[in-house]
Amino acid sequence: MYQNLLKKISPTNMQFTRSLVNDSKYGFLKQLGLSTENPGLYDGNWGGTGKIIESISPASGEVIAKIRESTPEEVANAITKSRKAWPQWASLPAPARGEIVRQIGDELRKNLRPLGQLVSLEMGKILPESIGEVQEYIDICDYAVGLSRMFAGGIFPSERKDHALLEKWNPLGVIGVISAFNFPVAVYGWNSAIAMICGNTVVWKGAPSTPLVSIATTKIISGVLERNGIPGSVASLITGGADVGEALVNDKRVPLVSFTGSSKVGKEVALKVQNRFGKCLLELGGNNALIVASDANLEMAIRAAVFSCVGTAGQRCTTTRRLILHKSIKNEFLEKLKIAFKSIFKRIGDPMEDSVLYGPLHNQQALDAFEKSVKIAQENGGTVEFGGKRIERSGFYVEPTIISGLSPNDPIVQQETFAPIVYILEFNSLDEAITLNNNVEQGLSSSLFTNNIQNVFQWIGPLGSDCGIVNVNIGTSGAEIGGAFGGEKSTGGGRESGSDSWKQYMRRSTVTINHGTELPLAQGIKFE
Repeated sequence: MYQNLLKKISPTNMQFTRSLVNDSKYGFLKQLGLSTENPGLYDGNWGGTGKIIESISPASGEVIAKIRESTPEEVANAITKSRKAWPQWASLPAPARGEIVRQIGDELRKNLRPLGQLVSLEMGKILPESIGEVQEYIDICDYAVGLSRMFAGGIFPSERKDHALLEKWNPLGVIGVISAFNFPVAVYGWNSAIAMICGNTVVWKGAPSTPLVSIATTKIISGVLERNGIPGSVASLITGGADVGEALVNDKRVPLVSFTGSSKVGKEVALKVQNRFGKCLLELGGNNALIVASDANLEMAIRAAVFSCVGTAGQRCTTTRRLILHKSIKNEFLEKLKIAFKSIFKRIGDPMEDSVLYGPLHNQQALDAFEKSVKIAQENGGTVEFGGKRIERSGFYVEPTIISGLSPNDPIVQQETFAPIVYILEFNSLDEAITLNNNVEQGLSSSLFTNNIQNVFQWIGPLGSDCGIVNVNIGTSGAEIGGAFGGEKSTGGGRESGSDSWKQYMRRSTVTINHGTELPLAQGIKFE
């Protein structure tokens, strides 16, 4: 498809494999400030002396560009510069920091479609989802602006005469953010917008497979900072693999590391950070269930299940991976779901096209995991009700897949496969369905479709879903920025975005002020 352009590229140069000048379709790359050379380090200046990595298009399997990574030594330097910029940033009044974050949101608005196009090109999700992801960063900027005038401590009654008991919140310093490929803009936005208005600086390690998105996003932010006389190192970028991430995780000058990724890697990150008495904010795996009760509105449930199962080609942490259906409606629901899945085949294609509804998996590794999981499920007695195969075309496309006949305790059902595979389970009572929902290590998102008010309150009650996200009559995917996002158990326990998630980016001080002339002790203790 692009062989004539590939021939023009020298393997020693960091260059786009698609022409920025002659191909108007990819003019957005230039609009985002991406040139023929793409350094993957920003600490106030662009650079990087690490190895060259390739950005690959999931839709074609071809190389988009080559990027120069950071080195572990450059990670340390970036943290040094970010730490140096911190006093200037933290000393600004919170509303002044909010004003700069507002400007970042406005700049993102100007680049909404171009940055969304880049997400589709490099990550592989369809354009409406990609644009929606950039919009999510814009929304959290708006939220953070308001929060910059609202977050506060407290004043508590003191038991001692002429004493004031206060609670004050202060920034932590340099926040490390390690984000995943599936949301290469939004997750960083959740963290950075809130961390920045709280008075922290940020060092961001984006996914090594989506470096162009990270670079373009950082260019937008750095431009705003520099126009306001703020060092660009307030929002630094590092690029690379495990060695670069480990350098960030192990650095004692980074009091909080926010990590988004697998439960396995997240556990390793948590142990390393805890070993140096740092703090972790973990957003890890999900094995999410959607329960459909016998009294549910089936048409609504079908629509919700389709997006939750196959949106982003099953590569959301909130993707529905288990459909728990009441025995009385199981067959009807399954047949309708197959019809809906079949209709998707008419809308498969290049995720950059507006009309496409279903795009590719992110890379070859994801495709291999899909094929391996389907094979294991069949070997364990599962029946492929729909899909189960690779789609023969350029790129990493697979069929949305429905598998039935497996035990809820089957190892392949218990694990998270980042692909559009959903397992069908059945139940007779809501108690049984809740047990099935909770019967996995992960605890991120969960949904119940019902019109019974008793079911609703059982589901959201203390003996209901054990997940961080508990939905009724909506799917497992699609969270709003106003609520705290995160999950329990091996999902890590972290919370990002709304509610009081800002507290994780700050340290709490309990302040006692004696404004009198006596020195009473607490609890009435006498020491005279």
